[in-house]
Amino acid sequence: MSELSPLDAGFMEMEDADRHISLGIGAVAILEGDPPTRESFRAGLDRGLERHGRLRQRVRRAPWDLAAPVWEDDPNFDPEHHIRWAALPDPRDESALRELVATELAEPFDRDHPLWKVVVVENLSRGRWAMIVRAHHSMVDGISGITLFESFCDPVAEAPRLKQEKRSRAGRFTAAARAVRLPYTLPVFVVGAVRTLAPVVYAAVAPAPDSSLNGPIGRQRRYVVTRTSLSEVREIAADLGVTVNDVAVAAIAAAYRRLLQARGEEPAPGKLRILVPVSMRADEAKYIPDNRVSAMIVELPIEVEHPVERLTAVHERIARHRSRGEAEAEKSLLSLADRLPFAVAAWVFRAASRVPQRGVGALATNIPGPRHWLTLGGRKVLEIWPAIPIAMRVRTTVAILSYADQLNFGITGDYDTTPDIEEIASGIATEVAVLLAHARGRSL
Repeated sequence: MSELSPLDAGFMEMEDADRHISLGIGAVAILEGDPPTRESFRAGLDRGLERHGRLRQRVRRAPWDLAAPVWEDDPNFDPEHHIRWAALPDPRDESALRELVATELAEPFDRDHPLWKVVVVENLSRGRWAMIVRAHHSMVDGISGITLFESFCDPVAEAPRLKQEKRSRAGRFTAAARAVRLPYTLPVFVVGAVRTLAPVVYAAVAPAPDSSLNGPIGRQRRYVVTRTSLSEVREIAADLGVTVNDVAVAAIAAAYRRLLQARGEEPAPGKLRILVPVSMRADEAKYIPDNRVSAMIVELPIEVEHPVERLTAVHERIARHRSRGEAEAEKSLLSLADRLPFAVAAWVFRAASRVPQRGVGALATNIPGPRHWLTLGGRKVLEIWPAIPIAMRVRTTVAILSYADQLNFGITGDYDTTPDIEEIASGIATEVAVLLAHARGRSL
């Protein structure tokens, strides 16, 4: 058995605090040809099960949360419990697939068993089929979630075998010992970390101007996708002296600007603070299923009208947040949480999850995916769409995933409050086209 980290367990606390949310991270793969037989599909699934022992484990909590939850082998593990086969209704198009993805995003996991699920989708138009892979956020972050999907695909080259990082009780302080020794083991650098994080904490707790982007959410979801070319986004970044991530975030800023204007709201300065997760995962930890993320809270320049000026503002603001070391400071505080008695850490996460936050209006995460084409059972993976949950009064989230020469945006929204979610998708595509024209010396 191994313990969940405070962050991993925190996602379960967040889910428990709001019956309207399900914190599953997903990847939607679209493949060519007919779907495999159930027998051949199980062969690929067994590959993933062999590499990721976590897929056979469930979470067991300690009484009164006095100790951290642990991953333990599911004595009744059955892969079939985690596989579902579905067929799209006519016209069997991508709109029907997106509706199915939205339904899956709202579905809670069965906590009596390992927290993952695969849906094989037959009858997609134009001779294709799809596969939806979801795992709870306590098990994976964006990067480890994509490597989980990769493990089901045909081997490309010998990949490093997964080494489970044990958080065993042996060699660790008991809860009582941690509490006694904490005043003497508190790292000096945490003082600096708290100072660095002060602007982040303020941005998270200080109410932003009233916005339809922040508020209560329901049980149902909407899901849409925007496709862009990674090579074109790289061209924009190179020509305008920014990063690929800057271009993606600037496109999101433009999309939210247009969405607010369409809703009759003024895109004023300070109107939209966005949570930007930052991966803290080293290359050698790519195949370890857990969470290694920190975050920054960035104020998007939705008040800036000119596309290139808006991109420049995004670049400067993200660079400023990075230079302050906010992500590293947050990681330090998470490390400190790891040294607290778990009951204390659990209480903090639980309390934070129950306080209505009004400072953040959206989330955008950039996930580097496979650079090469994947196959599953000899069938080419044509596209991969990222799919992430919504929570904490944030009514829309955007996941950005690169795959081969694609850069796809998966947008999740609350069903009742985002009937216009397509505005975000079209706004992103339009902004990338506008920036590409500017990069090439034209204007639209």
